[in-house]
Amino acid sequence: MTPLRQRMLEDMRIRNLAVNTQEAYVQQVSLFARYFNQSPERLGPEQIRAYQVYLTTEKKLAPGSILIAVSALRFLYKVTLKKDWTFDAIIPAPQKPQALPVVLSPEEVLQFLACVASRKHRAILTTCYGAGLRVSECIALTIPAIDSKRMVVRVEQGKGMKDRYVMLSHKLLAILREWWQVERSRHWLFPGEMPDQHISRSAVELGCQKAHRGYLPSLTS
Repeated sequence: MTPLRQRMLEDMRIRNLAVNTQEAYVQQVSLFARYFNQSPERLGPEQIRAYQVYLTTEKKLAPGSILIAVSALRFLYKVTLKKDWTFDAIIPAPQKPQALPVVLSPEEVLQFLACVASRKHRAILTTCYGAGLRVSECIALTIPAIDSKRMVVRVEQGKGMKDRYVMLSHKLLAILREWWQVERSRHWLFPGEMPDQHISRSAVELGCQKAHRGYLPSLTS
């Protein structure tokens, strides 16, 4: 690990950035450095501009993807390298088009979940839907987080790195109890391949993508 990467990681940890954010930022800075085959410390506004042009015109990335790269580079140069730049001008952020989210009906949600092949992934996505959780919040749930006496779920270090409680329905509790009978985990509600770790978000997202491909034909049939 280079000293620059180590310092950037320390800066992100000091500011309590989410682990997923830290990983995304490090990856984006690595791609930036690899594109020029130089350390970011030796690169400046002209190279940053050229890289943004590359992402836009050659890679044809969506504004949301470019925004992640922009945020990572702003953090690197503003916080870690302490550049005294006008960042809005030197590293401009693309405007994201405003679009209404796709909201599935309860019947469509059931159809989609039926397309999820993995029982574990289906239990995770059902929990996300039933408790209103993000995937990153759901996969990090522990067994004690499910409070059947008060009928709540304790979400630790969720959005904004804050703890909160969400309501637990009797139907979702029954589903989670059924899932626990299958897994019988002692700590994580949804353990990963390593016993001491929970399942990764990427594994769930991959399963979700496969289910989505199977779900689309069912809508057109």
